[in-house]
Amino acid sequence: MGLFFLSTLGTLAADTTALPDVIEKIKPAIVAVGAFQKTRRPPSIFRGTGFVIADGLHVVTNAHVVPEKVDTERKEVVAVFVGKASLVEVREATKVAEDRDHDLALLRITGRPIAAMTLGDSNRVREGEIYAFTGFPIGMILGLNAVTHRGIVSAITPIVIPQLTAQLLEKKIISRLTAPYNVFQLDATAYPGNSGSPLYHPDTGQVVGIINKVFIQESKETVIQKPSGISYAIPINHLQELLKKTHLE
Repeated sequence: MGLFFLSTLGTLAADTTALPDVIEKIKPAIVAVGAFQKTRRPPSIFRGTGFVIADGLHVVTNAHVVPEKVDTERKEVVAVFVGKASLVEVREATKVAEDRDHDLALLRITGRPIAAMTLGDSNRVREGEIYAFTGFPIGMILGLNAVTHRGIVSAITPIVIPQLTAQLLEKKIISRLTAPYNVFQLDATAYPGNSGSPLYHPDTGQVVGIINKVFIQESKETVIQKPSGISYAIPINHLQELLKKTHLE
């Protein structure tokens, strides 16, 4: 019994030693997404998190995070904010691809390439496995300081649950019922600013999902007046399908 206990402690220690190194490695790839207008006060508007992939000039985030319209007459642009704390660089961004069904958007940014994250295989994710996600849960209020959360995949579950009565069926729910897919349910709490954060393996840093709270709760938790502490992530394989169309796979 004593040997088993010591062995278990050793396993837990091994599971946690890799994460600090992984966080240090992937943090430069974690960016904020929003809008920027030089003459406005404040000039930056934060809308969510994103992460850099591929050639270091492409950023993944949720489609609902990207501003639908910007004031071009006043030189407002979609922007990605790179760096940390007060050392923030503003990069103009252009949307190059979008998948509204899975709430995904791909942006291309100006400037030099940034260290990118690698994509894993979400089909290999199992319930009970531990993953981490890094993003900006409270935006840029306290500076651009990325925060990491860790939790288990509590369930691999359909994005939408059929309602008991027709009165509960909203247009958004009906549209997702026509093409349902599974999402990862997590026991770690994500906040609106975490939208677009990468869900990654704590040992390798490979991305297996994209944190998405609001979009999915519209389907799964519509009947709950106060949102639960449950968080969700969209499997990364849906992004890989989008990347194939843009020849970035």
